[in-house]
Amino acid sequence: MLDEPVTEVGLLLYPEAQSSAVLGLTDLLGVAGSIAVGHSGQPRLPLRISHWQLSGPGETPTRVWDSAPLASGHVSALIAPPTLAAPISAEAAAPWVPWLQACHANGALLGSVCAGAFLLAETGLLSARTATTHWNHAELFQSRFPSVRLDTDRLVIDDGDIITAGGVMAWTDLGLRLVDRFLGPTVMIETAQMLLIDPPGREQRYYSVFSPRLTHGDTAILKAQHWLQSTAAKDMSLPTLAARAQLEERTFLRRFQKATGMTTTEYGQRLRVGHARQLLQFGTLSIERIAWEVGYSDPSAFRKVFARIVGLTPGEYRSRFSPSGVRKA
Repeated sequence: MLDEPVTEVGLLLYPEAQSSAVLGLTDLLGVAGSIAVGHSGQPRLPLRISHWQLSGPGETPTRVWDSAPLASGHVSALIAPPTLAAPISAEAAAPWVPWLQACHANGALLGSVCAGAFLLAETGLLSARTATTHWNHAELFQSRFPSVRLDTDRLVIDDGDIITAGGVMAWTDLGLRLVDRFLGPTVMIETAQMLLIDPPGREQRYYSVFSPRLTHGDTAILKAQHWLQSTAAKDMSLPTLAARAQLEERTFLRRFQKATGMTTTEYGQRLRVGHARQLLQFGTLSIERIAWEVGYSDPSAFRKVFARIVGLTPGEYRSRFSPSGVRKA
């Protein structure tokens, strides 16, 4: 039925947004949806692609184009495309900020490509997080947003509820990451083959990157999830989490498992392992130091958790996926 909820990905038409990236992402996601239909046998496309724009001063963004106008459901992702002009100013970004903050608080994933990161950073949601943008914008970005940990050596940084991509053409990498997130790795690979673009092979995993469930609608639990994501789950104590959600501890545990599909312990372990994967793949710290950095005082316990979730030991993972050929175990 046309009114059944679907996964909606919204593209932001902010001032000077690059039209080719908007249309390219629209086509990439449309191709992926068609491929997914071929696998599922269902007649309804699983992705709804929309374009959002401000209609005037004091207005909130509205859809100006919609691939499935009769569909229902919440927006699952909002993406700020690149721009070939100067990065958006704080003044131009201001009308978008409250709306983006509210959408994120309601479970929407936020993403950016190249200079689109400036729009996301104006929301304050990148504070104390690692993000990327084009290397040519690094100095300006750091001066405007000193609280963001900028890493322009990375092409795509997937931080669960926020994904940033670096170069102007990195919209293909971000698009494939979204396809992997919402439609699975098989559809992602076939989409890349269909469009003759390289899949993100240097970031492939034995298992998919942990994708927290954010569209469950429980705003109290979302507060705890967003806090865990921004702090890399360093503090997983029940009193702290319940206080973040402003819930009684027993109520928090029940609602957390219902909303996320897992216990707080398992959720925290997956967030910590995700952080450890990045340190193993892109850094040279010893495994013992990485264990400490992600919240494990016992390296042997860290190794056991990592191997259970990833299917490889930390040393094997580093040997297989480190682009610099680091072989420390």
